[in-house]
Amino acid sequence: MKTLVICSGGLDSVTLAHKVAAERELAGLVSFDYGQRHAKELDSAAACAARLGVPHHVIDIRGVGAALSGSALTDDLDVPDGHYAEDTMKVTVVPNRNAIMLAIAFGMAAAQKAGAVAAAVHGGDHFIYPDCRPGFIDAFQTMENKALEGMGEVELYTPFVTISKAEIVTEGARHATPFAETWSCYKGGDLHCGRCGTCVERREAFHLAGIEDPTDYADPDYWRQATGTEGA
Repeated sequence: MKTLVICSGGLDSVTLAHKVAAERELAGLVSFDYGQRHAKELDSAAACAARLGVPHHVIDIRGVGAALSGSALTDDLDVPDGHYAEDTMKVTVVPNRNAIMLAIAFGMAAAQKAGAVAAAVHGGDHFIYPDCRPGFIDAFQTMENKALEGMGEVELYTPFVTISKAEIVTEGARHATPFAETWSCYKGGDLHCGRCGTCVERREAFHLAGIEDPTDYADPDYWRQATGTEGA
């Protein structure tokens, strides 16, 4: 099935792009500039599209992002250190972000006669991100079925929605995803910081998957403290 992949440039979405390229017809990648703290993920997404030989569309929604204030990903707020399963990480929520991006991607897919939009939401996101949960995915599909009635069906393809980050790493390895060419860190320094929620989750996922992590971290050992696995 011809599938358009929403690709931020992070580990999950780049793995999804490689999975779709191997198992479906990859129509292209779409990324969003919503005024996030840095553009390193977008560079990673562009490299992924070039590697897979498909178009890469970057949609500028910075004006929308500026109106979604209060998140550490868009405002001048400190990104907290620690694991995602902590209330402090709720400051990284951008209200309605996935719904906005998905609505645009569905319109693009319908215009391109693509049969699906793929998004890399996963089980580890459920704790703090309501627009990554299965209930949201099902409801959004129902809404789009009505919105595109008579214009062709577009499926919301979310193969990772009930699995862990470690299982995504395993899936990525199966599809030869170049993990070192993905960017996850919220802080956007020269290296992955190793301390923000997404760095901790990334490092822990490789450990649980039993796959070597090729990522360079400024603080490569903090994840053990954050996950309570010191000495393990």
